[in-house]
Amino acid sequence: MTDTDHRTDASDVDPRDDIAPGNEEPRLIHHLLELRSRVLRAVAGLVLVLLLLLPFANDLYAWLAEPLLSKLPAGGQLIAIEVASPFFAPIKLAFFAALMITMPWLLYQAWAFVAPGLYQREKRLALPLLASAVSLFYIGCAFAFYLVLPSVFGFLTKMAPEGVAMMTDISAYLSFVLVIFLAFGASFELPVALVIATLLGWVTPQQLRESRGYAVVGIFIVAAVITPPDVVSQLMLAIPMCLLYEVGILAAGWLSPRGADTPSQD
Repeated sequence: MTDTDHRTDASDVDPRDDIAPGNEEPRLIHHLLELRSRVLRAVAGLVLVLLLLLPFANDLYAWLAEPLLSKLPAGGQLIAIEVASPFFAPIKLAFFAALMITMPWLLYQAWAFVAPGLYQREKRLALPLLASAVSLFYIGCAFAFYLVLPSVFGFLTKMAPEGVAMMTDISAYLSFVLVIFLAFGASFELPVALVIATLLGWVTPQQLRESRGYAVVGIFIVAAVITPPDVVSQLMLAIPMCLLYEVGILAAGWLSPRGADTPSQD
């Protein structure tokens, strides 16, 4: 027997193998205490950022409303149908902004909790995937705000019938914009989803390439469902998603195990 037979790769060692029989209960208590600590830190960070943003809540809403206000005729404005809308809508926006800002911190706390139980190979893959997911979500939201919303509101204001003044409720506008943000942010996660599916063995890069035509049709259907009823916004979501699908194929081919594309031969 050679020395190589006794050699163990650190990446193949299960970090949970050192749990001795009878120590499960103390280990469980330790994990619960660690979970509570991580949750408290995550909530504390979120609350801190929220408190810092609350004094600027109205300014945040004015910034968010700019894509619509810039497309309205001179003198156009948003309205508040409900009595408490001028108070709650900016606070809701401040909370969403705080959630977006602290997303890396929240994910770090989740990562710090689960990382000790992962293999080294899993850690090396998880960190880039998490960073890519957060970055793509931010990019999707920025793409929606700076490119999609101005084109959508420009189309909708032009389609208003003669004599009809477009005066949107501030709560309805906020809900509409947040849905667009979430839709585009989630859609831009497509490459990460493809890589994860490949690493789990659900698909191979070759299968993704062969299914490209079906994927394009599905992308256009999804874009038609989650975007406003105008061709411009649908294309502005579908075209980036098609490009991101290709990026996902390349990333999946680079990260997939060698030989994953090769069909087995009997």
